[in-house]
Order: sequence, then C-alpha cells, then structure tokens
Amino acid sequence: MPSQPPLSLYVHLPWCVRKCPYCDFNSYSGGDEAVRRRYLEALLTDLREEAAYASARPIVSMFLGGGTPSLFTPGEIGRLLDAAASLFSLTDDIEITMEANPGTVEYGDPRGYREAGVNRLSIGAQSFDAKALAALGRIHGVDDIGRAAGEARDAGFDNINLDVMYALPGQDVAAAMSDIEGAARLEPEHISWYHLTLEPNTVFHASPPPGLPDEDVTFEIQQQGEARLAGLGYTRYEVSAFAREGRQCRHNLNYWGFGDYLAVGAGAHGKVSTSEGIFRYAKPANPQQYMKSIEAGAEVPRTAIGDDDLLFEFMLNTLRLVDGFDESGFTARTGLPAGRLRRRLQPLVERGLIAQSGAGTWSPTPAGRRFLNDLQAHFLPD
Repeated sequence: MPSQPPLSLYVHLPWCVRKCPYCDFNSYSGGDEAVRRRYLEALLTDLREEAAYASARPIVSMFLGGGTPSLFTPGEIGRLLDAAASLFSLTDDIEITMEANPGTVEYGDPRGYREAGVNRLSIGAQSFDAKALAALGRIHGVDDIGRAAGEARDAGFDNINLDVMYALPGQDVAAAMSDIEGAARLEPEHISWYHLTLEPNTVFHASPPPGLPDEDVTFEIQQQGEARLAGLGYTRYEVSAFAREGRQCRHNLNYWGFGDYLAVGAGAHGKVSTSEGIFRYAKPANPQQYMKSIEAGAEVPRTAIGDDDLLFEFMLNTLRLVDGFDESGFTARTGLPAGRLRRRLQPLVERGLIAQSGAGTWSPTPAGRRFLNDLQAHFLPD
C-alpha cells in the first residue's frame, strides 16, 4: 500500500494574447472579460469539488499555469486564492507560483498579485535576443523582460524564475551563453533553461523554422550552458531547472518525486493516492466544454494506475532529477516492492546509463542524462 506523499494544487488558466508557434500546452488565443468571469466561477466550483479529495491533507504548493495567468486581474487571482485558503488546509510556508509574460499587454500589476497571495513569479523571458524573440513569435521585447523583473522586485517578490530557451533558430553557442548572461544579470532565484523542441500539433512541428542548430552544436550549447550556470551560482537539480541554494521549485519537485496533485481548470491533470490505490484524472481540455461540464455538475472519471504503469510513471518523473531516486521512496510512492525495480535497473547499469549513488539510491549517469528519452523508454510497460 503506497503512503500518502505531499499534496499540491494546480490551477489552469488557458488564454494567451497570442499562441506561440512552438507551444503545445492547452492554451488558446483570446478570453475576453465575460468569458474570464464565467471561467473564474467554474474554477471556484471546481475548487470546492477538489477539496473533498484532499481529505484534509495540507496543500504544500499551488501553481497557476497556462496560458497566461497574468491576463487575469489581481482581483480575480485574489478571489481564487482566497477560495483555496477557505477550502483547503494550506501549509504556513506554502509556495504559490504564478506564470506571467513580460509583454506590456499581458503583464498585470505585480504588486496586486503579491498582495493577492502569489509569492513566486515565473516570467517567460525565453531569450534576450530580439531576433530570437521574433522567430519564436513572442510579443514582448528584450527591455520588457528587465522591466517586468524590476517591477516584480519592487512589488516584494523575492522568489522569481525566468524561463529561457536554447537551440533556437540561428542560435550558436555564443548567442546561447549571452542569453544565460542576460538572465543572470536580473538575479533571479531560479532559471528554467530548456531545449526548444518541435512538439506535435504545433506550428513549428508542421513547418520547422529555418536555422535550427544541429545535434553537435546543441550538445555543445548544453554542456557550456550547464557549466556557465553553475559558475553563476545556479545548481542544476533537474534536467532543465537551475536554482540558487534553497530556491528549488517545490511544486515541480513534488511532480518529479511522484507526489500527489489536485487538478483545477481546463485540461488540468491530477493524481491522488488513497487506501484503495493511486488514481489519475483529467478535466475537459476545451475551456467551453470544461465550463459546461462544471456548470452541469458532471462527474470526472478517475482511473486506477496499474502496477506496470506505476513503475513507468515513477521512473518517467524521478529520472529527471539530478540526485535520482531511492528504493525506499519508490516503495513508499508506488506500494511496489523494490526488487521489482532492481530487476529493471540492471540492464541499464550494464549499459552505463544509470549508477548506484548510495545505499539503495540511483541516479542517471552523464550518458543517461544525455539520452534521457531512451532511459525513460526502458521502463515502458511491455
């Protein structure tokens, strides 16, 4: 029987001013004021339903993702957070993250968001090069990033993440390092530095942009970038996450550690461990369908995760962590015996993709991290 891990809460706010050509998230252009008001009412009803599944367990983190949550006003975000505080038991040191974009059209008043209860801001910078921003379809300029970060500091935010991408169209090693330097100059507590990928069902997948760096250049960018971030005081703790000491994202760590999370909003996915097993569920992805289903009181089906899928999903997440995982954690989070995991690890040890880093503790080798997709695929159910 699995133990109950930490519990988080994810809230999805699906609209953007314009959808980026590389984005495969459940996001949509538009979302006028009337639709946002209706959606907010649906979220509040959804929160009440989800509170029953918390079973008085404390919420350790909240994440407002999208889309662009900062399209919602501070008052709307405050109403949402007030409702969560009244319905759930929140830990005293709860981490509440909100995503925001630096474009002047999208970016609301950070002081209002801070007063509403948001205590961690994640700003989608993506690049500090104007041509790269244009190639990515971003609506903000380079100066907007510094302005947004400065306004967030002035508003009292002492925990800021910057999203930065690499392997961009026309990008070489020097340009990628310049982006890292640009991010570091703003002194964020956390940098998410991740590879541009051409995901299915995106504009870039159907029509790849010209000038994408080849595998050798991309690998050189990755190697030099990791070293440069370390030199700037950012420790890598996950594939694409770098933080100053004590500033790792607790919400995402709970995901990667195979913790539990409740789901509120269009397309939001949840996972909950109970005495009867571990269950997954998802809300309707289309915002209109989501609002109609909430308003109609439709029940959300919850599906038990089988043993083979539990093993795969645990490894899919924990292999992203630089420190890896331990066998006791595997048993506690899945309810499965450690021996079942060890049998699957041995071929990977022989191939040099994973290594024992302590008593009952395992982590990917440098080769395993480079070929992470292959490493994760090894644990797919037969």
